[in-house]
Amino acid sequence: MKLEHVNITVSDAKASAATLMDIFDWHIRWEGASMDEGYTVHVGDRESYLALYSPAKALGQASEKYTVEGSINHVGVVVNDLKAVEAKVLAAGFKPHSHYDYEPGERFYFNGPDGVEYEVVSYA
Repeated sequence: MKLEHVNITVSDAKASAATLMDIFDWHIRWEGASMDEGYTVHVGDRESYLALYSPAKALGQASEKYTVEGSINHVGVVVNDLKAVEAKVLAAGFKPHSHYDYEPGERFYFNGPDGVEYEVVSYA
């Protein structure tokens, strides 16, 4: 079993995808019109991806993470070179936080486009 994708609502799917491609060296797997006149971009690698969905209507504000049933708290991404990815996160204008080094790997977090939190981990 493996996780194929997670679908996340964002304000601008194309812009979010571009940012994540720069940070994680991902590519667009598919993009196009989607439900309710929205637009979706599938961005990731050959094995898995994030489906970034932008609806045609205005978005509401997200609830507090970690306290709402069913909310996505963060997205974990495994990388080979943690320091190189952290440099890309900084270059993209995001602030890395919560650096930890414990078994089985080293990690940090950042709040990316639309406030989605990413955990970047390396097992190297």
